[in-house]
Amino acid sequence: MTALDFSHQTTIVTGASSGIGEAFARELARRRSDLILVARRQGRLQTLASELEASHGVRVTVISLDLSVPGAGRALAANLAERGIPVTGLVNNAGFGTDGPFHEEDPQLLADEINVDVANLVDITRAFIDPLRSAGIGILVNVASLVAYTPSPGMAVYSACKAFVLSFTEALWVESRGTGLRVLSLAPGLTRTEFFDDLDGGAYHGNYQTPEQVVHIAMRALESGRRPSVQSGRLNALAATLPRFLTRTRAVIVSGAFSARSRTSAAPDRSRVSQVTPTS
Repeated sequence: MTALDFSHQTTIVTGASSGIGEAFARELARRRSDLILVARRQGRLQTLASELEASHGVRVTVISLDLSVPGAGRALAANLAERGIPVTGLVNNAGFGTDGPFHEEDPQLLADEINVDVANLVDITRAFIDPLRSAGIGILVNVASLVAYTPSPGMAVYSACKAFVLSFTEALWVESRGTGLRVLSLAPGLTRTEFFDDLDGGAYHGNYQTPEQVVHIAMRALESGRRPSVQSGRLNALAATLPRFLTRTRAVIVSGAFSARSRTSAAPDRSRVSQVTPTS
């Protein structure tokens, strides 16, 4: 496939104020893409935008937006249309996960989780898919998770949301063939981000990658354009591609491997919820 050239592109990155989103922003700016950074923490975005503009000479637009509110994608599209900013690429990275037994979780928090992780990911993608396909030079990356490949007791809603993201993105990969748009579902495993830091004091144990390592893997997959999805790291790829038999057995195995601790029965609150901007 033709090598990706970002020098005449404008790419949206949601959840760009930290972690994988920030790493995507830095890598895309290094490759000379103009950026639209979306999150709730506007101060962090402004600081990052100023740094990237000074270091790489790119144009960076900052938009503070709450992705737990329905219709955020259409609101974002209207905002950019009013400013006359065309879009050629999109990285849907924003998301958060609740951690605890489903029957004890706060219903409103679950609704926010589904809005951020699924509903507004779809809304944003739908709002921009036509210009992305028409431009035919950019990328569409939807950040899923390793838990997209198996049910995850204790993170039942989060793993189900990410399974949706995986299936949705792989379908778009097929639909987008021949348009020049490169579509990818990215499934990180344990990564050194606020996501895991905020989950009960970071009690998940294992080999962590850096956000930069995850983004490097994603960019390599986008360059090749051969796969609709990629897992970050060989062990994660192995875990995701093992034969899918006995779903309930896999859930038990992966749950034990993913978390070395016993889950408490305390109902989740904001201090125990992984928050990746824009809901933090």
